[in-house]
Amino acid sequence: MTTTDKTGAATEVTAEADRFSISVGGRTAGFTEFIDHGKQRIFPHTEIGDDFEGRGLATILVRGALEATRDAGLRIVPVCSMVAGFIDKHPEFGDLVDPVSSDVKRILSDR
Repeated sequence: MTTTDKTGAATEVTAEADRFSISVGGRTAGFTEFIDHGKQRIFPHTEIGDDFEGRGLATILVRGALEATRDAGLRIVPVCSMVAGFIDKHPEFGDLVDPVSSDVKRILSDR
């Protein structure tokens, strides 16, 4: 997915094996990690580099990750506060959300 940030710079969200990353001008600006477990995609952590803060990149990144998760037919488990906050502001993803269960907590502690 390619779009522009608040400064008008082109961004690109890329799916990787265990994360989605966002780049600006060919430089990696951040990522959101995920763990696929059955029909769930668990999002434990999201990070945007200090040099890129305030540009709306987390919103672009999380939206891209959640759209890809929906397209893959997976449920969303928002452990990360950034992902959970995005979902609170964008109810169109609410029907895809599963709670952070004891099973999810076990998976995260085994990492």
